[in-house]
Amino acid sequence: MSDTLHLWMRHEARPTERRAPLTPQDAARLVAAGIRITVEESDQRAFPLSGYTAAGCATAPTASWHEQAPDDAYVLGLKELPAGPGAPALRHRHIYFGHAYKGQAGARELLARFTEGGGALLDMEYLTDEAGRRVAAFGYWAGYVGAALAVLHHRGALTAPLRPTDRPTLDALLAAGAAAPGTATALVIGALGRCGRGACDALVQAGLEPTRWDLAETRTIDRPALLGHDLLVNTVLTTAPVPPFLTKADLDDPGRRLSLVSDVTCDVTSDCNVLPVYDETTTWTEPVRTLREGERPLDLIAIDNLPSLLPVEAATAFSAELTPHLLRLAEWDGVWARALHTFEAAVQAQGAPLDH
Repeated sequence: MSDTLHLWMRHEARPTERRAPLTPQDAARLVAAGIRITVEESDQRAFPLSGYTAAGCATAPTASWHEQAPDDAYVLGLKELPAGPGAPALRHRHIYFGHAYKGQAGARELLARFTEGGGALLDMEYLTDEAGRRVAAFGYWAGYVGAALAVLHHRGALTAPLRPTDRPTLDALLAAGAAAPGTATALVIGALGRCGRGACDALVQAGLEPTRWDLAETRTIDRPALLGHDLLVNTVLTTAPVPPFLTKADLDDPGRRLSLVSDVTCDVTSDCNVLPVYDETTTWTEPVRTLREGERPLDLIAIDNLPSLLPVEAATAFSAELTPHLLRLAEWDGVWARALHTFEAAVQAQGAPLDH
């Protein structure tokens, strides 16, 4: 086992995922600090492999981490690992968004794979400071894209399949219809958070001044007010069940004006879901699903990797936030210790032994 910290950045298994948790520029900072980095080849990552090699990173074949990464390497990624029958036990410490601590679909199976292999999950969602605030997040860009898609669909300008773009191009699309007649009304729930601020900024770029709700307005939901908007953008992520913001009964309310819900959070398989009006996310191929038809239709957008539609901007911002903590990973400071403790608590809650 080497004394040098080794990060192994994997290729993302999801075909639509073009982001990276670490950019070449920030990889160069880590290499200069003495951290060894291996980057897997990827035909979809928004950052060319040549940028990482120029930064001093080694390379490895696509999806080779399980067989080739040393046992003491930290496997760095973003979205889900390949799963299903025959999925291998996990012996490494993985840093990515595992979505495994709130009873989501497949969570028990994933934690069992870590238990079996002796590895651990350092979930990016649970990298927090002493006050419980996340130290690195894609929230702003998720909110921005989620609101932008809602506006474009409302205008009849959303085309599928969705394709990655950049912010200037997206902003031009939003601004192009800003002066169009019949301006919609929009409500952002969670407006004061990172995700909510992104959603509000996109709506303003589109010429809309959103209604902004946060904790004070959601302690007791004003349902007529909620249903009286054309667009709803939900950016609230909870860690414990709360009364839902919208129910299936609300969808049939005769006074409903609401015609589109963009659920940026996409906590659909969890008991913490604040919008229990659907049971499956939408996709890049089919970004919109109809929840109600007829004279008062209601559509849904619920895409769980929205920032990947602006991969360079989103990854650059996230990497800049994550890199200072990766520099302290060998010190096992509070951020990483808290993440490991959260993983251990989740495993123990399902009665599995720990061996990592």
